[in-house]
Amino acid sequence: MDKITEQIQRRRMHGLYLSRQCGDIAQLSRELLGLHCWFHRNVAFSALIRGASLTGWRTALTKTWLYRGTLHGVAFDDLPSLLALHPDDKCSWILDEEQLSEVAERVVGLMEDGIYSRAEMRRIFAYDMDDEVLSRVFSSWGGIFVYLARRGRVAFRDMTSRDFDLISAEPTSTPDAVLPELLRRYFAAYGPATLADAAWFFGLWKERKNALADLDLSEFSRLEVGKTVYYYVENEDDMGDIPGLTLLSGFDPLIVSYTERGAVLDAEHKSRVVLKSGICLPTIAVDGRVAGIWNIKKGEPFIEFFEPQSKQLQNAALDLVDGIRWRTVGML
Repeated sequence: MDKITEQIQRRRMHGLYLSRQCGDIAQLSRELLGLHCWFHRNVAFSALIRGASLTGWRTALTKTWLYRGTLHGVAFDDLPSLLALHPDDKCSWILDEEQLSEVAERVVGLMEDGIYSRAEMRRIFAYDMDDEVLSRVFSSWGGIFVYLARRGRVAFRDMTSRDFDLISAEPTSTPDAVLPELLRRYFAAYGPATLADAAWFFGLWKERKNALADLDLSEFSRLEVGKTVYYYVENEDDMGDIPGLTLLSGFDPLIVSYTERGAVLDAEHKSRVVLKSGICLPTIAVDGRVAGIWNIKKGEPFIEFFEPQSKQLQNAALDLVDGIRWRTVGML
């Protein structure tokens, strides 16, 4: 690993709390702009790996849809600004805008009357919709609740629930107003990173991606590798060393938050980490590079390295996974 590559990796691991600790899960989520929540236990894994307690974690964060249409566990007070990035998401794949607005108001009315069950709502709306439309509106992938969540009006009841509650977190700013601060926060935690990385992270496509280059970037420090410019926020902290052994959660920010995964994941191992379904498995990093996978299967720790490792390193990795197993017993 050359010196610049090592510097980038050291700064990223420091910013993402992989070479230091953050004891509060809400602070962790706030600094990392949300914790990826395709599976809720990956939020718990990510928190424990980074030193946060799981006490009260089910309600410490709000589970909802954010950028790129993915579920995240988010600090509630961050929602208005994070949701403001995509006010133009019409969810036209469900219904046209006028119909969708009418259905959304009916759903909110039912929730205000104490009806929160998706199954019960399906029965109520079945009198007005054919099966194909009903399946889209109340899809297991979210349907109408994605539409309402993206507008800050509903969220999952807690981190482990599949039911929804009404909330009030409607965006109060425009995308142009929130983007400079969110970009600063991104480079502070995820930097050194490129503008393309930031665009990917926030789900800014096409012309909106180019808008990042029009922002004032003079406050950021830079690293240049060939023609690629990496931005970060300079601070006086000791960046620390790249840990010799690190567990990474499923959909870990170190892997999924950049356009180029080759910095941590060799191409020949990608299919063993990122499945065809899009699921990104929990992994083991050795000297900052993904070297294996781990999980908790049927209540027991599981590890698998891609290449032979010393018995000492295997035992150390197994001990780390077992520690997470004990700390999540009865909590997930």
